[in-house]
Amino acid sequence: MIMVRSPYFHSEDSVHVCCSAAIRLISRLTRPGDRVLHMSTPITAKDVAALRARTGAGMMDCKKALEENAGDIDAAVEWLRKRGIAKAEKRADRSTSEGLIGSDVRAEGTVGVLVELGCETDFVARNDDFGAVLNQLVEAMATSGAEDTAAFLASSIEGKSVDEFVKLVSGKTGEAVAVRRVARIDAGANGAIGVYRHHNGKLATLVGVSASSADVAKHAATLEAAKFVAEHIAAAAPIAVDRDGVPADKLESEMRIAEDQARQTGKPDAMIEKIAKGKVESYLKEVTLLPQAWVRDPSKSIADVLKEHGKTAGGELTVTRFVRFQLGVE
Repeated sequence: MIMVRSPYFHSEDSVHVCCSAAIRLISRLTRPGDRVLHMSTPITAKDVAALRARTGAGMMDCKKALEENAGDIDAAVEWLRKRGIAKAEKRADRSTSEGLIGSDVRAEGTVGVLVELGCETDFVARNDDFGAVLNQLVEAMATSGAEDTAAFLASSIEGKSVDEFVKLVSGKTGEAVAVRRVARIDAGANGAIGVYRHHNGKLATLVGVSASSADVAKHAATLEAAKFVAEHIAAAAPIAVDRDGVPADKLESEMRIAEDQARQTGKPDAMIEKIAKGKVESYLKEVTLLPQAWVRDPSKSIADVLKEHGKTAGGELTVTRFVRFQLGVE
């Protein structure tokens, strides 16, 4: 199939042609400089569904966006946002995957771990035996020193590798069981760990807080701040601690989108860059941890919470790293 774009048609029109008639029709309807796009990859219902899950846009809008961008989902997201059809990309947090997430804090509150253990059905996930296996794996993760999933699976538990242990569990349950991912945060001697685990075991967070001294790190106000921030991360789902943690390509994409949106409103070129920068700054306040409005008291930012608690503890507090696991969501 060939899609023809020509100034002889309206901007959103297209002509689809097939077989030997294509060459003759193109020669009559186009001139040098026209875009001729070869649509070799058909747009599937699965592609449309994936784009809808990410943007919340309508089915036909998603189909058109994919057609306009040769099936490239990332480009289609940007295309929809530029036209105001999708205001922001939704988090793809709907999943049929089952399982539980376990957490633990060790080393006098300076080391925290998370383990996500997956299975096929909620029936197995709610079984006491499955919970006991998860607790064993969390214990093994805490003592293994592993920093990633591959290292953890290769580590030892009950005289065998964690990988072999999980395969045996899978055989007993009659379902596929797998360690999907793990995380470890070591806050160090001058740090503290905050942890939050939702009551259903399907959402958990870890946050590492660094203090100006070991005494400040052990202060009750510091431990409370770490707890509050971990709880906030679970609810607000930031993507980075601050703007330095946001990928450059993501910032560039947001800037392009903001510029195009400003241009479509008829703003003068001299104002477009300023308007776009303002929108990007607003975006960063929404998606990065420190400037986010605290879920318990929106009049304060997370940076304010850390500053206040640090003052009470007699020093300064900063967030070094956080991890947020939601069951089945990368």
